Amino acid sequence: MLSESQAKEAAESIWRCWQEGTVIDALPAPLRPTNRVEGYAVQAYYETLSGQPIAGWKIAATSAAGQSHIGVDGPIAGRLLAAHVFEDGATLDFGHNRLAVAEPEFAFRMNRDLPPRTQDYSVDEVLAAVGTLHAAIEIPDSRFEPVERAGAAQLIADNACAHDFVLGPAMPETWRGTDLSQHKVTVTVDGKETHEGIGANVLGDPRIALAWIANELSRHGIGLKAGHVVTTGTCATPIPIAPGGSMTADFGALGSVSARFAKIA
Repeated sequence: MLSESQAKEAAESIWRCWQEGTVIDALPAPLRPTNRVEGYAVQAYYETLSGQPIAGWKIAATSAAGQSHIGVDGPIAGRLLAAHVFEDGATLDFGHNRLAVAEPEFAFRMNRDLPPRTQDYSVDEVLAAVGTLHAAIEIPDSRFEPVERAGAAQLIADNACAHDFVLGPAMPETWRGTDLSQHKVTVTVDGKETHEGIGANVLGDPRIALAWIANELSRHGIGLKAGHVVTTGTCATPIPIAPGGSMTADFGALGSVSARFAKIA
């Protein structure tokens, strides 16, 4: 088991890569997490390192395509850092992003806490704690290269490939009566390339994904808090993006969200 000092040192190593735009192939063996518990222990230091309370949580690898993309066999959770959360229509620095993909997602804002407990939360219990639902775009990245060989424990330590996140306006309250598993999203890149997605790509249903993270965090003694945004994973195959480009995710009657990516000077 990693000691507190080892977990902190591992987090600081990954954090330096994030800030400097560099990558590593693996953490040094003494600092390398080997399971989910150790991965989340490393990840816990990013709130302190960022100097701001977290904005919420993300789920990576909620679809077969997403799992294949980063080489894991199931979902993993990460923290949304406040400095990397943007409003609808924002222009984001492309930076050193090597994954160079964006993902249309359903994001839930919690209205009340779901603290850790021994019994799993049901989907209905979790939905009752939700305030609003939003269209969102996640722009992931990893501090490991190649990402496919890092493994789940290191990718959890890598904040589940969190990077930038764009939150759209709240969807109409009619979302509560909508079958999100069958709800489609159309993605336009640079005003012309069209990609299709559906809620069923997110663990079968974004609401199921939300319950998954509530229970994943509960098992690790963390819990969801009121005000946190939880983005539930991509509805479509990760979509290539490039500096100077743009992306719009259209959720039909439930709304849309867009982002632009600054040219590299």
